[in-house]
Amino acid sequence: QVQLVESGGGLVQAGGSLRLSCAVSGIAVSRAAMGWYRQGPGNQREWVASFTSSGTTNYADSVKGRFTISRDNAKNTVNLQMNSLKPEDTAVYYCNRPGFNYSWGQGTQVTVSS
Repeated sequence: QVQLVESGGGLVQAGGSLRLSCAVSGIAVSRAAMGWYRQGPGNQREWVASFTSSGTTNYADSVKGRFTISRDNAKNTVNLQMNSLKPEDTAVYYCNRPGFNYSWGQGTQVTVSS
């Protein structure tokens, strides 16, 4: 019943920016904690950022100060603004609901060069 569709990835040079979006069906992001995760080449999926149902945000140390998670209640989307991108940010990015572990979407590829 829950569907997660990530988009917005692409190829960008180091220092550049991208904005990812997760379209959510089946749950209201306005009332749910949501988060972003990523899986890089040869790496395990790791948590990147999340917000609570009340809107409090948390970030992994590796992205703190560079990434911003947000939600658009009207569009029922979860967004991730990524600035000052580094090559180590290269990964497939996914969204999900912490603790619930709904079926993962296909993710969106982010590739940071140089």
